[in-house]
Amino acid sequence: MTEERTTYLLVDGENIDATLGVSVLGRRPQPDERPRWNKLLHHAEMSWQQSVKGLFFLAVEDSLPSGFVQALIAMGYKPVPLRGEGKVVDIAIQRTAEALLTRPADVMLVSHDKDFVPQMEDLAATAGRRTALVGFREFMAADLQDIPGIEFHDLEYDVAAFTSRLPRVRIINIDEFDPLEFI
Repeated sequence: MTEERTTYLLVDGENIDATLGVSVLGRRPQPDERPRWNKLLHHAEMSWQQSVKGLFFLAVEDSLPSGFVQALIAMGYKPVPLRGEGKVVDIAIQRTAEALLTRPADVMLVSHDKDFVPQMEDLAATAGRRTALVGFREFMAADLQDIPGIEFHDLEYDVAAFTSRLPRVRIINIDEFDPLEFI
């Protein structure tokens, strides 16, 4: 593992949860249907063969969801609980991405949100920097997918962050087609 560079994993937990619930499942996800966030950290580390700093951004009202925060810490994430007016998670991720421009670091954004296009374009345009999007491709903002040089890692198929198959419609390579999934 290379020690000089770090991968920053910027997790927009609200966006992933909302996309999973509204767009994939059509209802609020049950605990066993949520991503296994530890698998995401492992995937990031194995993909680029370097240390990973996972920042998990979450909006909070008055109290900290201590059980969830403790679980994130135990997995190796640094929780970033935020409160304030507006889209506090988006603002914090944007500021973090801008701050990373001056560091020799690679960045994986875990979100589908087009609000991060300017920051991800700037990061991807930096010579020698790797950038990636992690999520569900079919719900990823087209503007994010169109950024030159950006990689894509599917949260279900590449990361294997779920314990059971999600009800998604995807293009299947004929070599991977299993009719038993459909009959």
